[in-house]
Amino acid sequence: MAYIPETLRHFVIERATHQCEYCLIHQQDSLYTHEIDHIIPEKHRGQTTAENLCLSCLDCNRHKGSDFASFDPETDEIATLYHPRSDHWADHFRYDNGFIIPLSDRGRVTVFILHLNDLQRVRIRRHLSRAGRYSPP
Repeated sequence: MAYIPETLRHFVIERATHQCEYCLIHQQDSLYTHEIDHIIPEKHRGQTTAENLCLSCLDCNRHKGSDFASFDPETDEIATLYHPRSDHWADHFRYDNGFIIPLSDRGRVTVFILHLNDLQRVRIRRHLSRAGRYSPP
């Protein structure tokens, strides 16, 4: 695992406005500290650069692991996961009462691999949304 310089770490956190770049949960609403994630994992020759790093909550990061693609649950075709540096969240997902609804093959693969709609995560987002603390685009 590559060392991430403190200045680069702070840049990634600030660029993400302290939100997980996959599920959009804010650091203040998470029990555990968000982590810096290699979008393309080092295992697959991903570099430790600002363009390949994002902020990820513990749930998203643990489920993602070293994955960067999977089989689309709808088509069985290979699709890459949502890429926070090159994709726009609203092109691949929409939010509906706690659920993150996939809108594309990348969205479906990401929701599946990252377990974005596990019941506990849906309940947390629903609660935060009602409290005015969670409102994806």
